[in-house]
Amino acid sequence: MAPLRFGIVGSGWRAEFFARMARLLPEQFTCVGVVTRTAERGAQVEAAWGVPTVRTVAELVGGFPQKPELVVVSVPWPVTPVVTRELVAAGVPVLAETPPAPDAEGLSALWADVGASGLVQVAEHSPSMPAHAARQAVVDAGLIGRPTQVQVSSTHLYHAVGLIRRLLGAGRGAATVRSVRFEAPLLDPLARDGWTGATEPASAGTVLATLDLGDGRSALYDFTDNQWHNPLRTNRIVVRGSLGEIVGDKVTRYAGPRTVLTSRIERRTSGLEQNLDGFDLEHLTHEGHVLFRNPFVGARLADDDIAVAGLLAACARWLHDDGPEPYPLADGCHDHLLGLAIEESARTGEPVHVAAPPWAG
Repeated sequence: MAPLRFGIVGSGWRAEFFARMARLLPEQFTCVGVVTRTAERGAQVEAAWGVPTVRTVAELVGGFPQKPELVVVSVPWPVTPVVTRELVAAGVPVLAETPPAPDAEGLSALWADVGASGLVQVAEHSPSMPAHAARQAVVDAGLIGRPTQVQVSSTHLYHAVGLIRRLLGAGRGAATVRSVRFEAPLLDPLARDGWTGATEPASAGTVLATLDLGDGRSALYDFTDNQWHNPLRTNRIVVRGSLGEIVGDKVTRYAGPRTVLTSRIERRTSGLEQNLDGFDLEHLTHEGHVLFRNPFVGARLADDDIAVAGLLAACARWLHDDGPEPYPLADGCHDHLLGLAIEESARTGEPVHVAAPPWAG
């Protein structure tokens, strides 16, 4: 299969993740160009990323230096729907970074304008991360019965909601959200740009929220400021079902009369101790069954990069082989709508009832 040719609009921190996948996996992905606002920034990107740049979307999709099959939109929130509309008008498939619009009104307007096009996917990568994909495989195998509740303390808002809905098999219907915010001291030693030098705790906010997704499905959301980077707050995830639960990498399940089993999801990583094959994720298994196999062995990718590359590969299958939509706009809109409800409830102290939106069908 020919590599997926994609372009990028935007040159920020997240945009570079996609360009890096093309650099590390050239047999699968080609970044044909990046749109930057200024020539000065374009020169920086060309030097650092090794890709050509242009100043406008029209130049990018016009075939310089090659016509992209897909364009990744990674720009500030208010700009995302503007660029997405421009690309859809040109008939170009889009992979829009999260969220696809900044607020509920913007989501509805974007859906009304481009929802029927079938051209817009959303770069929600959290459910595609190897550990989450492995948990999903346990759920899909029926080992814990019908999934009924997810508790997630890992990532924030729309990312967490996307993971919750995927693990529960919840659609895009109505929901009720109740949130509260607490302040407490916490040392914040590490941020996106590196070690902060902080040695004393400062006030940090934590939002706790419950989501009633209907039909007996619920979720507990727990996120502390800067939890993505702060090593003093670890990832925690629980998936509860009618016949057992997953807590982190531990699976407890009903296996028959008077028989309850507990076993672990095991991660096999090369490059440890006397293994000379280089540091790399190989696969995740449970009780001898492979749940997730790294499709990019040899690229030495972190889990987050594996998820990004997986999204691009899913886009290639969608465009080249009539594969399923990787993450439809409707899902990205619903994730953010529920994330906005979490914020609103935390701000007002009142429950937020989310009606079935236009994309619910």
